Amino acid sequence: SESRFQEIVKEVSNFCKKAGYNPKTVQLVRISGFNGGNMIEPLTNCPWDKGGDKESKVGKAWGKTVVEVMEAIDPPSRPVDKPLRLPLQDGYKIGGIGTVPDGRDETGSIKAGMVVTFAPANVTTEVKSVEMHHETLTEGLPGDNVGFNVKNVSVKEIRRGNVCGDSKNDPPKGAESFSAQVIVLNHPGQVGAGYAPVLDCHTAHIACKFAELQEKIDRRTGKSVEQSPKFIKSGDAAIVKM
Repeated sequence: SESRFQEIVKEVSNFCKKAGYNPKTVQLVRISGFNGGNMIEPLTNCPWDKGGDKESKVGKAWGKTVVEVMEAIDPPSRPVDKPLRLPLQDGYKIGGIGTVPDGRDETGSIKAGMVVTFAPANVTTEVKSVEMHHETLTEGLPGDNVGFNVKNVSVKEIRRGNVCGDSKNDPPKGAESFSAQVIVLNHPGQVGAGYAPVLDCHTAHIACKFAELQEKIDRRTGKSVEQSPKFIKSGDAAIVKM
């Protein structure tokens, strides 16, 4: 029914707002997964469902079905001009070929003949070939899930979570500390310095400690509201030194 749909729209919009998104840029679509309604073809039994629009970089985008909404998504610009950053998903030892790490290229490009460095393992080697879906590529670009064969590196020297970069163009390095914007969506108590959550960053999975709460911020505007808070709780956002 329309009243139930509007109730869900209100709840989801509030959640999007809490997570820091502008509800006007989020499109909500009514679908029937069981019958496939509004997936490709519009539903015929809901005359009140006129579709919806959202604000985008190029103006307002309208859509009623999932396909129309997906077609209206702003395509991201691929950061080809930035230094190579390729977080490893895994490394394989393949008979007759050797060590083949794989992962998703986030920035920059990777090509055969390039000398790469894996951080924080600090292993440097040459790329012999690059493949995607069993097809050889001249170069891997941002967004590509690639596997690449490397020279004289054991599969034990590299691991999931390592980052591959161009050794001649700002190679990746390990970091002792960094500042992060933290939003507490749901936590039973207060969070302060010394709290040690497990972070998932790309393919890395590692515990990091809150060293210092630098400032509490408004999560929608990003403006500072309090310097050096003692703790943060559910609903708060802060800049934290990890």
